[in-house]
Amino acid sequence: MFLVCGEALFDMFANRSTDGALTFSAHRGGSPYNVAVGLARLGSSAGFFAGISTDFFGDMLCEALAAEGVSPHYLVRKPNPTTLSFVLLDATGTPRYTFFGNDAADRALLPADIPSLPPTVTALHFGSFALAVPPVADTLLQFGRAMAGQRLISYDPNIRLSVVPEIALWRARVAEWLAIADIVKVSQEDLQSLYPGVDEREIAREWAARGPGLVVVTRGGAGAVAFLGGAQVEVAAPAITVVDTVGAGDSFQAALLHGLHQQGAVSRATLEVLPLDALRATLNLAAAAGALTCTRVGADLPRASEILEIRERTKSQPPAGARY
Repeated sequence: MFLVCGEALFDMFANRSTDGALTFSAHRGGSPYNVAVGLARLGSSAGFFAGISTDFFGDMLCEALAAEGVSPHYLVRKPNPTTLSFVLLDATGTPRYTFFGNDAADRALLPADIPSLPPTVTALHFGSFALAVPPVADTLLQFGRAMAGQRLISYDPNIRLSVVPEIALWRARVAEWLAIADIVKVSQEDLQSLYPGVDEREIAREWAARGPGLVVVTRGGAGAVAFLGGAQVEVAAPAITVVDTVGAGDSFQAALLHGLHQQGAVSRATLEVLPLDALRATLNLAAAAGALTCTRVGADLPRASEILEIRERTKSQPPAGARY
């Protein structure tokens, strides 16, 4: 089982009317929440470790996880409110976020909430702004450090400057997680936020030298590039028409983890000897998953049959405007 750790929230998508009024449509989200759902939809066994509110938003998050087949065993219900993320899309479908989450349930995880894991949990994924806001950030770091060397650990920094604007804090947190993680997936956009003007490949190679066995940089319409040991593998992205890019990176992440598991990379040792052809096949699967999510509204992560369909009917050409 994959245990995904981080935040869960509602994305409130803003819609402008002709008279300037705003209406909102609410969608379940949060990067780690999406990854857990994405793994389950692809056929992987997944659980979710997070603080979930006892308010009605929290009830709906729990109900949806159960419907998707994500294990509820690791959910921690809290009386704090649910985080709300307000989203405005620009003309290319790229989102701008404003978060309302101070003292929210997903930020309220404490060390006492850390679960004991059975042997069936073989991999953990940690992600997004939950790794940068206290007390949940310190709780998850403690959990990750305790599991390092015992389970395969995946990490996605998913930089959100609208939540935590201090670049120095993000850089410090990234350094702490690079010392723990076996797999790192990061977007080109996030790397430019952390280190403006620096070549992404240079950063990825430097990160790989710090400890992770695999570092993957997603580049939206330009595909993705991975660094495994001393090797570099690059794939293109399918050609699509972009509706919006919300959740595309989470789709890529879920398919990356699912694909690696399918290829036998279930531990650090098996990851390090993964054949490059197997890595390329996994990256192509993940790129197709990310692209497919860009073709529909919101973080609507695909199922395995849908990914197979898009891979059969599209060519590997960069889509205009996609970022994930």
